[in-house]
Amino acid sequence: MPRFEPFQALRYRSNIELNDVCAPPYDVLSDADRMALANRHENNIVHVDMPLAQSGNAYEHAAAILTQWIVNGVIVRDDTPTFTLYRMQFTDSTGKPRNVVGVIGALEVVDEGTGGVLPHERTTPKAKTDRLELTRATDANLSPVWGLSLASGLSKLLSEPGEVVGSVTDELGVIHSAERVVDSTRIAAISSAISSDPVVIADGHHRYAISRTYRDETRERLRSKSSDAELTMTYVNELIDEQLSVAAIHRLYEGISYTELAAALSPFFTITDAGPVGPATLSQMNERSSLCLVSKSGRTHWLTPIAEKFAGVRNLDSAYLEHALSKVQHEVRYQHGVTEVQHELQTSDATAAILIRPVSVAEIQRTANEGLLMPPKSTFFTPKLRTGFVLREMKTR
Repeated sequence: MPRFEPFQALRYRSNIELNDVCAPPYDVLSDADRMALANRHENNIVHVDMPLAQSGNAYEHAAAILTQWIVNGVIVRDDTPTFTLYRMQFTDSTGKPRNVVGVIGALEVVDEGTGGVLPHERTTPKAKTDRLELTRATDANLSPVWGLSLASGLSKLLSEPGEVVGSVTDELGVIHSAERVVDSTRIAAISSAISSDPVVIADGHHRYAISRTYRDETRERLRSKSSDAELTMTYVNELIDEQLSVAAIHRLYEGISYTELAAALSPFFTITDAGPVGPATLSQMNERSSLCLVSKSGRTHWLTPIAEKFAGVRNLDSAYLEHALSKVQHEVRYQHGVTEVQHELQTSDATAAILIRPVSVAEIQRTANEGLLMPPKSTFFTPKLRTGFVLREMKTR
């Protein structure tokens, strides 16, 4: 089972307003978003996490900024190794108030296929150079991987408050708050609990893979397997309904017309007319046990799976579509949010979209327990963690 350890966290100085300096994850930010955050505060984390080259290498520039912040006391180091409790208060898509908690620590980086830390879905090809170059330059973990623990009772272990670090309210009204855990007995209990069961990677598969590459490079350079590169910063919460809010990642299609797509799906789904996409569409999909096919013009059809056509196929909308279209030439892109999908249909080359239903937590648990992998982009865990609450420096020089 993987090690999960505290570390001497880097945090913004207590008199700096966290709303001004924290940011959403780099991979959900547009160039315009990045610029707005950079202009909000000279010490906003995007200056390091999404660096721009002033002159020369952007990654070296990011490393120089981070070093300057530490020297100038913009960012300060915890006196001792700590864990960070990370809480999120929000109302989910069903209108239910939620209050979830996880813990940020350093999770062991294990080789692929060796167990202990498990992927939960196949990943799509993605350039890893940017994050790897940034890690090499800064020798730091700037944002956490998101892991799900199979350790029963972890949430109860994290429920007691720690030392308040600060909070942020994001653009969706989600309250993100951080608390430091310094008590050695509690640290040992949390570490032991998470290290007793596998951790499933929910979000950040590529960051975890990059950590593996960085670890291997560090081992070769230092001729040692005991450096800080052996672990990577990870947020871990319990894999139970009460602690997870899972949204769907919908599909956008190119290289195939709406009519051709409907024809390809017709042997596998009962296709019937549907009304315009609106606020009730997702709940109607759940009630009907259907997917929803949407054209560029807004024309819609329900796609109700024909059970016998999916014998032996995982009970997942993403798996149904992958199976039904396996022999059909097409290109697919992924987008969360119904409004965002509709915008993409109007402004991009996409010819059609299919709205799918979220994966249940029970199915995620089954996937983890059976060591299976879901199709790419099956799950979208929300809300997204903010970057900047805590950084982890790695002494690898």
